[in-house]
Amino acid sequence: MNQRRSFLKSSAVMASVLGAPAVVKAKSIPTAAAAAAPGERILRLYNTHTGETTRSVFWAEGQFIPDALQDINKLLRDHRNNKVAAIDPQLLMLLDRISAKFGDHPTIHVISGYRSPETNAKLHENTTGVAKHSLHMDGKAIDVRIPGQDLAKLHRVAMAAKGGGVGYYPDSQFVHMDVGRVRYW
Repeated sequence: MNQRRSFLKSSAVMASVLGAPAVVKAKSIPTAAAAAAPGERILRLYNTHTGETTRSVFWAEGQFIPDALQDINKLLRDHRNNKVAAIDPQLLMLLDRISAKFGDHPTIHVISGYRSPETNAKLHENTTGVAKHSLHMDGKAIDVRIPGQDLAKLHRVAMAAKGGGVGYYPDSQFVHMDVGRVRYW
């Protein structure tokens, strides 16, 4: 396993030396994705607002991988003002568990990840269903869908995980998940 971690770290260094971005436009990602090795946690994410995508092994050998977390934080930034914040690693673990229920880690489409307080305040004033003190502002919430999968099934799987709050928004085509207290709407 130390060889794998060494490989992951050296790959990240090589990519940065070569100037290869870790988060790129969707068209430049190969369509065939390798499965996670035993003991790894992996996410494939697509930001519906920026067109960026990433495939990240964010946890291996019993620990989180800082470079992968940074890549995920960037992809899940507030797309309205490009503010980046730390995403709670437990939210990523929850997403990993849920996506695994749909096969070999399908690409999760992200509608909303981190929200800056300014963005959240504007949405709260102008949109129904946006909490004044949303967990999105703490990097503890995400709104997602999985293309080709039934949204109601995603909702049921998320509720069964009992990882926190789960909201169902069929008209907007997403499921809200957070790592706050367990509750459903």
